[in-house]
Amino acid sequence: MQILRGLHSPDRRPVALTIGNFDGVHLGHQALLNELRAAAQARGLEAAVVVFEPHPREFFTPQQAPARLSSLREKLEFFAGMGIDRVHVCRFDARFAQMSAANFINALYEKLSARFVLIGDDFRFGSGRGGDFALMEMIGAQLGFEVQSVRSVTHDGVRISSTAIRAMLVAGQMRTAQRYLGRHYSISGRVIHGDGLGRKLGFPTANIQMKHNRPPLTGIYVVQVHGEGLGVLQGVASLGVRPTVKQDARPVLEVHLFEFSQQIYRQHLRVEFLQKLRDEEKYPDVDTLTRHIALDVEHAKTWFAQHE
Repeated sequence: MQILRGLHSPDRRPVALTIGNFDGVHLGHQALLNELRAAAQARGLEAAVVVFEPHPREFFTPQQAPARLSSLREKLEFFAGMGIDRVHVCRFDARFAQMSAANFINALYEKLSARFVLIGDDFRFGSGRGGDFALMEMIGAQLGFEVQSVRSVTHDGVRISSTAIRAMLVAGQMRTAQRYLGRHYSISGRVIHGDGLGRKLGFPTANIQMKHNRPPLTGIYVVQVHGEGLGVLQGVASLGVRPTVKQDARPVLEVHLFEFSQQIYRQHLRVEFLQKLRDEEKYPDVDTLTRHIALDVEHAKTWFAQHE
């Protein structure tokens, strides 16, 4: 899969493309990508995706922007797994935000060689969100490329969306979030050095580097971890600010792996969140914290025993 920056490409082969943020790459996104790939194959085109980095809401209103469900790397991994040929990562900055909807459509045709465009029925684009499906279809007809819309995917009458999944994660509804995602929610990152507190307490942890400071969930979770050459490992994870031992700290993801002692610093891991055990709490002292960690480990092992 090619990864290109911006609305340009040295590859002049015509493409079928779609556009969006694809946060979480949930079942609705997957349906769109599958339809795109089928349309590309039927027309003898490459399948391409245009994404924005950062998310436009992070640019316009960073304090009010929603927590990300997935990092750019995670999205790219999903795209590759779904057979996408090319991804254009557009830096969303002041200059890009000022691009008119008409100029954006022309760039898709002239610079990316778009011959088929598939977008959601509610997709808006261009300066001031002035572009919609009708405009894309009208200009596409003038330039000579086909435009189709794809309707939202629903589950039990509810539209599957990144917003709905964020709400489920906040509420600890991991099973429902799994249904909407088509998989367990996960966070990927490299193992980095922490402060060693877990080891001192008798529960060594792998500290996972997170690219964004506002994860969409917090608390203590039953997890399974995937890493190259490691297979699938069971554990318990804490995602939060560790209020017992820190003040005004950034969120950290720490995973205690059961019966595991290998050195895995710098290795890239994917942590899947299976079940929420409890919210993060501030305890009066480290001894109380240690007792609750021991209970979390016991509860997580019990959960695995009941779900084998």
